[in-house]
Amino acid sequence: MIVLKATQESVLGVLQQVAGIVERRHTLPILANVLIRKNGPAIQFTTSDLEIQIRTTAQLDGDAGSYTTTVGARKLIDILRTMPADQTVSLESSQNKLVLKGGKSRFTLQTLPAEDFPLVQEAANFGPAFSVPQKVLKDLLNQVSFAMAVHDIRYYLNGILFVAEGRQLSLVATDGHRLAWASATLDKEVPRQEVILPRKTVLEMQRLLSDDAEGAIEMQFASNQAKFSFEGMEFVTKLVEGKFPDYNRVIPKNHKNSVTLGRVPLLASLQRTAILTSEKFKGVRLNIEPGTLRVASNNAEQEEAMDELDIDYGGDAIEIGFNVTYLIDALANMEQDMVRLDLQDANSSALLTLPDNDNFKYVVMPMRI
Repeated sequence: MIVLKATQESVLGVLQQVAGIVERRHTLPILANVLIRKNGPAIQFTTSDLEIQIRTTAQLDGDAGSYTTTVGARKLIDILRTMPADQTVSLESSQNKLVLKGGKSRFTLQTLPAEDFPLVQEAANFGPAFSVPQKVLKDLLNQVSFAMAVHDIRYYLNGILFVAEGRQLSLVATDGHRLAWASATLDKEVPRQEVILPRKTVLEMQRLLSDDAEGAIEMQFASNQAKFSFEGMEFVTKLVEGKFPDYNRVIPKNHKNSVTLGRVPLLASLQRTAILTSEKFKGVRLNIEPGTLRVASNNAEQEEAMDELDIDYGGDAIEIGFNVTYLIDALANMEQDMVRLDLQDANSSALLTLPDNDNFKYVVMPMRI
């Protein structure tokens, strides 16, 4: 039976959508496979790592009838990648194997029974669905994801907090040294819902979401699961359990000193001075005084860097130290021309925001230098 027949480009595209979560080494061999379920011309591809499940449906030619099996996802993709994009490829079932044909090439692949594939049990009681454009969600994720913790013992920090309430969706990430918050307006009012999406889910969503897609992404949250639907795909993920810190208490209010300056010149200045910081100690000193911002760094070899920017500022003279990576991460993930920096003194956290825009806040703790 010919399971599917289409161009290499279309088959590879569908497989790449679902294969991001597939681990090459796994305790369960079948989790390295993609579940293929054929029902007439519609073919469903499903992958899972027991925490996340991705499913997409495509219309691909082939024989009529129904068929299900599982086959190695990465192997299939690796083979397809070596073929020309416009070449017609086919997958045919033969006893307990799948045969991939393209041009004069032929690959016989081992399969495992579909009934052994561990599908994620979907939650019974999802909350009300709501949606935002794909680009909006991708932008929100980009604005906060760099602040997620990596392998932190406080496991609830290894992900992003989603808060939907009223007509607002807010995303928050923190690793204990910095905190990023971004929000967008929803298409309708929703009751308050809070979930923490795991780090792997966040990275996979960033990979899958399109920058230019007109389409919306629909979200639904349950107590232990989140479900996202977009462009014929369904993405179900487990949530991180635990209580996220009260981020509203962390965001400083009423700092008396504020400076608005160009994002690109500030980023370039920080990148220059970061060259002479040491690997272990990424500290830079910012000296802010009326008219001037000086950025300085040094290292164990007694090398020094100093850079100056002219600024429009008339507040207190402040010398404050930061981990330069934390500032660069935030500035590099913005697109706006101008940023605003609010400061209190050398020992208080700084607040980075966008002028005339309340939808982004970034808090960074100072460091002693």
